[in-house]
Amino acid sequence: MEYHLPVLLKESVDALVHDPQGIYVDVTYGGGGHSREILKRLDAKGHLVSFDQDQDVLPELISENEHFTFVHQNFRFLKRYLKLQGFLQVDGILADLGVSSHQFDEASRGFSYRFDAPLDMRMDQYAKTNAAQILNTFIADELQDMFSKYGEIRNAKTLARHIVDQRKVRSIKTIGEFLEVLEPMVRGNKHKYLAQVFQALRIEVNQEISALEQMLSQAIDVLKPGGKLVVISYHSLEDRIVKNFMRTGNASGKHESDFYGKIFRPLKMLTKKTLLPSEEEIKQNPRARSARMRVAMKY
Repeated sequence: MEYHLPVLLKESVDALVHDPQGIYVDVTYGGGGHSREILKRLDAKGHLVSFDQDQDVLPELISENEHFTFVHQNFRFLKRYLKLQGFLQVDGILADLGVSSHQFDEASRGFSYRFDAPLDMRMDQYAKTNAAQILNTFIADELQDMFSKYGEIRNAKTLARHIVDQRKVRSIKTIGEFLEVLEPMVRGNKHKYLAQVFQALRIEVNQEISALEQMLSQAIDVLKPGGKLVVISYHSLEDRIVKNFMRTGNASGKHESDFYGKIFRPLKMLTKKTLLPSEEEIKQNPRARSARMRVAMKY
C-alpha cells in the first residue's frame, strides 16, 4: 500500500522549483512523494532538505541520494536545523499540511474514528501528551475552546461539559470509549461531526497551529529574494493563517508598518485564488478533496 499519495504533486513542484541548482526544503516529507519529484528537477548542484517528525516515515527510500538531507524534526524548528546543516538561505519551501494516509490508516496511531485503538494522535511518537491525556485532564473551558476553535463544533460548550461529566464515571482511553461518549452529542451529519471533533483533538495534541505559525515566520527569514513558498492546507483554519502570512507576514492578517509608516510586506502572493485538485485527482485520491494550495514569492 502507498504510504501516502502526494496531493497536487505536479502543480506544487512546478510552482516551487525555479532553479535546478537551488536549495529546496520539503517540511512535510511523509511518504516522500513530493521530495522525490523535487529531486528529479535538480541538477548536480541542487540540494533538498526534508523534515518530518513522525518516526514511521521512510527516508531511506531516497536517503542514498547525495543531494538529499533528512531532518527528523518538527518543522517548527526549520531555521535552527537548516543552519545546523549549513543552509542559511534557500530557494523554495514546500509544506503539505495535515495527516498522511499512513497515519489515518494505521489503527494504532489513533487518528481515525474508523478503528478502535488507544486515543493517541501524536505525530511525534516521542511527544509527552496524547489525546487521552487531553480528554481526561482539560477542564471544561479548555475543552470547549479546543472544540470551538479547532473543530468549529457548534455545541462545543455542551460537549465539553458532557465529557467532564462522563470521565467521572468511565474511562476515556480508547477511540471506542470516546465514540460512546460522543454518541448522544452528535449534531447534524454524524461523519462530519466526528471528523470535526477528531480534527480539533488532533490539532491540540500536536500543537499544529503554533507550529505552523512558527514555520511560516521562519520561512520568511530563510527564503532568498525570489524564493517560493508553496503551502497545501486542508481546512479553513490552516488556510486562513497561510493566506494572512502570505499577504501581511503575520498570522493576524493585519499589515504592520515601520516608524516611517512603510508597510512591511515580505511576500508577494502568486495565487489570487487557492489552487484546487482536479476532479480526476480527487477520483484517484478522495482525501485530496479538501486540499487548497497557495503560492507566494519573497520580495
